[in-house]
Amino acid sequence: MVVGLGLMAGLLASTAAASDETTQKRLLNATQETSNWLHHHRDYTAQRYSPLNQINRDTVKGLHVAWTMALGGIEGGGIWSHGGLEGTPIVENGFMYVTDGWGSVYKIDLHGGNGSLVWKMDPKTDHDWAGAIACCGVNNRGAAIWGSVVVSHTLDGRLVATNKEDGKVAWERKVADPDKGEVITGAPLIVNDMAITGVAGAEYGIRGWIAATDLKSQKEIWRTYTIPGKGEPGNETWKDDHDAWKTGGGSTWVTGSYDPQLHLIYWGVGNPGPDFDTEYRQGDNLYTNSTLALDPDTGKVKWHFQHTPNDPFDYDSVAERVLVDIPFKGKARKVVLEADRNGFGYALDRTDGSFLWATPFVKKVTWTRGINPETGKPIEYDPSKAVQTYDPQATLNRKNAHVTICPGHNGGKNWPPTAYNPDLKTWYIPVIESCDELDNKETSPGDWKPREFFTGGGPVVKMPITGSITAIDATTGKVTGKYETKYPMLGGLLATPELVFAGHPSGELYALDAKTLNKVWEFNTGGGVNAPPMTFAVDGNQYIAILVGLGGAWDKWNLDSTKGLETVPPGSMLYVFKL
Repeated sequence: MVVGLGLMAGLLASTAAASDETTQKRLLNATQETSNWLHHHRDYTAQRYSPLNQINRDTVKGLHVAWTMALGGIEGGGIWSHGGLEGTPIVENGFMYVTDGWGSVYKIDLHGGNGSLVWKMDPKTDHDWAGAIACCGVNNRGAAIWGSVVVSHTLDGRLVATNKEDGKVAWERKVADPDKGEVITGAPLIVNDMAITGVAGAEYGIRGWIAATDLKSQKEIWRTYTIPGKGEPGNETWKDDHDAWKTGGGSTWVTGSYDPQLHLIYWGVGNPGPDFDTEYRQGDNLYTNSTLALDPDTGKVKWHFQHTPNDPFDYDSVAERVLVDIPFKGKARKVVLEADRNGFGYALDRTDGSFLWATPFVKKVTWTRGINPETGKPIEYDPSKAVQTYDPQATLNRKNAHVTICPGHNGGKNWPPTAYNPDLKTWYIPVIESCDELDNKETSPGDWKPREFFTGGGPVVKMPITGSITAIDATTGKVTGKYETKYPMLGGLLATPELVFAGHPSGELYALDAKTLNKVWEFNTGGGVNAPPMTFAVDGNQYIAILVGLGGAWDKWNLDSTKGLETVPPGSMLYVFKL
């Protein structure tokens, strides 16, 4: 078998890093270990790009199932009938670490061409207690590795360190508080011997945060609230007279990224609470719907950029932040990319947060006439107003209590991660093409109760929802291609030198030509794909791996808009492919 250059480099790098101790040096140099996938997004940039090229445009037609493994975690709890799979496996030197929806961690030996289970760690989460407030779904998006342990979260708010060798829990600590409606669904980000955690729960009126745990002492180093308190910068953007900031939302439920040269971590912040009653929480509502750059040593916010001030649409800006170095208008720039739920892709200078460009990546946007090319704010944004009115026909408020918006409240893109090809300078976005209806419900201070929905209204999803993979030239912000899909993109993407891999909620895993977006390969897994693919190499062979098992909130609230998905059975399976 011919071994591609990218694969050979990975084999050499993995040999050089034969130790299973995951040091900070190795995490910083993860791109050099091309056979491995050491971070949630493979490396700190969140590009989800691998240079492995054994599977390419010419050979991909020979891709077939190498082996499968049934996982657990399909059982339901609380308001959910079953769990789902949204995670990305971690691969280190021939071993895979993967989670199911309830946060059990599995170690799998990848040698010999057939996966074999080494151990399983079940964190014994109380399904009904945690599942009752898990918005949205029984999900766990993956683990991280550090030293000799696997670091993972549980839905009920714990950070768990599991010994790589024997699968025994080394230690755990409570990070989030489900008594308040806080849960954790994202993978940890490991930076300088710290595990950095984001929280979910804005729909329950939590006050969002990002927190760092010292993995050596197992103690919290810092906790930065995404809703500033009294006297803190940004609290003045909560202009109500009843302390709405205390239940202001701003959850941070997707894994961040890190620039070691600038020594900044980048994290997205979700919607304000209550979601749909802007008059209850007057003002811009910082730092909701924002990109944050933070000092990883202290958690101090170094800069921020808010995408949708006083958001009335549930347009979280929580997506992964993709770090790229590109020319822009003739000048080399360090850039952070974000595909926002509001339907626009953004490029900011990651040194200071200055706005570079924004472009719509969905086919239809009705909530605004566009983005101001100078400020990056919606054209209608008026900083002198306590309550924003974007497009008057589409902006939900107490007088305009029933509206239709595009994209719908699920966003033009939800949590599933994008991918970026650094050679082509092309950014690929998994898109939800949708419109839906929203209703406003007037909120009063006494309406908030712990562990109960606090949304100020909600969606009435009736319209057909489709999807696409949209390609954007990152140097210009111009859309260069769009691959239309029957169903919304509910799992993320993987980029390799010549291909883009993606999955459908109807079960298909497929590969597109990275330049043309023409489909060049497909396989039906028989289950719903709700997770992103990844790639690794072992024993001279490149593999593609993906978790299969439709979960999340889609089959609870959105099936009327995606006819056919009601027939997709729940499942919990790991698929691995090779040539």
